Amino acid sequence: MGGANQNVNLGEAADSFLAGLSASEKEINRQVIYRFVRWFGWKRPLGRLTAPEIANYAGRVSSSDTDHVKKLDLVRDFLVHAKKAGWTKGNLALHLKAKKGKGKAPSWSKQTSPEAIALTQHGYTQMKQELVALKSKRPQIVDDIHRAAADKDFRENAPLAAAREDLSHLEGRIKKLEEMLNSAVLIGDQPKITHKISVGSSIVLLDLTSGEEMHYTIVNPREVAPAKGKISSASPIGKAIIGRDQGDSIEIKVPAGRLNYKIKRVGSEQT
Repeated sequence: MGGANQNVNLGEAADSFLAGLSASEKEINRQVIYRFVRWFGWKRPLGRLTAPEIANYAGRVSSSDTDHVKKLDLVRDFLVHAKKAGWTKGNLALHLKAKKGKGKAPSWSKQTSPEAIALTQHGYTQMKQELVALKSKRPQIVDDIHRAAADKDFRENAPLAAAREDLSHLEGRIKKLEEMLNSAVLIGDQPKITHKISVGSSIVLLDLTSGEEMHYTIVNPREVAPAKGKISSASPIGKAIIGRDQGDSIEIKVPAGRLNYKIKRVGSEQT
């Protein structure tokens, strides 16, 4: 594999990365790196991974794995290696950020009721579809565990450890989805009299400097999809425009300075 070859697929890159580690490091890294590879596909060209995809992976792992910080660090090392090897144009490791929490995770047994979350109908449907898909994977993973467990040498049984970790990750995500769906508050699709922006609003912003128009849909942080123009209500833009009216001018502070926009149009989400 050439160092400047950005068509190297994830499976090849992972094997090359692991081959350069010591035996002890390889044992620690293998399961985590292979899970990352399976998430996107063994044959997926590493150079075609995007920053939003990496950020989404980090968010999913952070929300379903209590040991996510350590595991993301291992994946980050792999992505740094990929950049140095010339397999990616940019340093994708910069987008692999763990969600910060405050102290220890609360005990579910002590919680009275989950916090309600606002979801669009589209987001709710996507979560239900993901839940069905994940539950359909259970039998296969359980079968993998049974077949791997047939090998009595548990000390070197990497397939068994990987299958058990996959099942743990799967069950964590299923539990999280079920909790979110049970506490979801759907945003109505009926026309609104007001033009005030809220979660579910579809907006057109006019950049007062460049004259460029930008189309966004404001969604719950769990529904973010930058490639589809779905931005979080907790993002800088989301925070600046929630509660504002069509026709308002807004100013957003960013590290590079200030951005000035006019809210040109407000509507309901188009799904």
